Amino acid sequence: MERKQFELGDIVQMKKPHPCGTNEMEIIRMGMDIRIKCVGCKHSVLIPRLKFEKNMKKVLRSKAAEAGETQAEGGI
Repeated sequence: MERKQFELGDIVQMKKPHPCGTNEMEIIRMGMDIRIKCVGCKHSVLIPRLKFEKNMKKVLRSKAAEAGETQAEGGI
C-alpha cells in the first residue's frame, strides 16, 4: 500500500469529524507525532503518526500548491 503524502500546513480531511462538527484539520507540527488543528474551532490535538495516517482520508488543500500558485501569479 502506498504511503499518503502530506506536508506541514496542509488542510486534510479526517475519517471521523471533530466534536465541533467539521472533519477538516490543519497540520501544524510533524515528527513521530503529528499535531493537527481543527479548522472549525481551532482546537489542537497531538496524535501518533501511524494513527494519523490511518485516520486521514485525503489532502484537501496543499500548502505547497498554494505557494506555487502565488509565485506563478506574481511572475506575470
